[in-house]
Amino acid sequence: MMVDVQGDLIRVICGIAAVLVTASAVSFMLKRKLSPQGQNSAINNLDDRIRAWWVMAVAISVALLAGRAGVIVLFAICALAALREFMTLTNATRADHSTLVAAFFIVLPLQFWLIWIGWYGLYSIFVPVYVFLFLPIVSALAGVTRNFLVRVAEMQWALMICVFCVSHVPALMDLHIPGYEGRGVLLIAFLVIVVQISDVLQYVWGKLVGRHKIAPHLSPSKTVEGFVGGCLSATLIGAALWWMTPFSPLAAAGMSLMIALMGFLGGLVMSAIKRDRGIKDWGHSIAGHGGFIDRLDSVIFAAPLFFHVTRYGWALG
Repeated sequence: MMVDVQGDLIRVICGIAAVLVTASAVSFMLKRKLSPQGQNSAINNLDDRIRAWWVMAVAISVALLAGRAGVIVLFAICALAALREFMTLTNATRADHSTLVAAFFIVLPLQFWLIWIGWYGLYSIFVPVYVFLFLPIVSALAGVTRNFLVRVAEMQWALMICVFCVSHVPALMDLHIPGYEGRGVLLIAFLVIVVQISDVLQYVWGKLVGRHKIAPHLSPSKTVEGFVGGCLSATLIGAALWWMTPFSPLAAAGMSLMIALMGFLGGLVMSAIKRDRGIKDWGHSIAGHGGFIDRLDSVIFAAPLFFHVTRYGWALG
């Protein structure tokens, strides 16, 4: 990794660490004052979230510092965990055993191998074209027609969001942008920072001034004020981080707004699926956050659009 890139990345990581140290100090004071015996569930949840953020921040920092291999391995593991969470909520039966094996042990590793070798022409269509065509054939050959359309659609949708969309995060490292060679890792950091800050600030603004529910049947805690405040705040922060990207400050603001909007809409879609299944969280892997999909839902929808807008607007070929 180029020295200046590593230096920039270390500065970003130090900035994130400073934010988490501040958040931990605030949480400690709130817990000491308002929940000394652990009686305040909101404060306890905040404390759990911050501790989980430390673990996630360390994991992604190590992956980013490790370079391309570390990033691909990290997001392949995240995709595997997310796919497992999603598949547990589908109508898959024993008749879909071969299809599930293909999804976990062929489709997922092959998609990330294509990312590894940088074959854009294939990894950009592998899941939505070839997998969508051939995976139903595997299920059909099992000869069980009950709920066939539902079972196939659920598995296709699971692979689309958990594998295809997630794989576009490490794919950012392969974009050939003039004057930005070898700095793709910073694009990933930019995407993750903006989308997660947008989530956090939407929550904060909603708690502070939120009055009007934006989607009460999908996510009762989300408000119009939280959405607007969080998106605008994330846009301003993204504009201030333009130096990490090949974008101008104005373009960085536009990309940040797009990321924040897609992250919010992705969260609504994933909330709709959870409501349909009658669950609150996708899992319990991350204390205070739920499952892997609960943390990835915003990134899932933002990553492919961010990748393609960057590729067609700034990259060569």
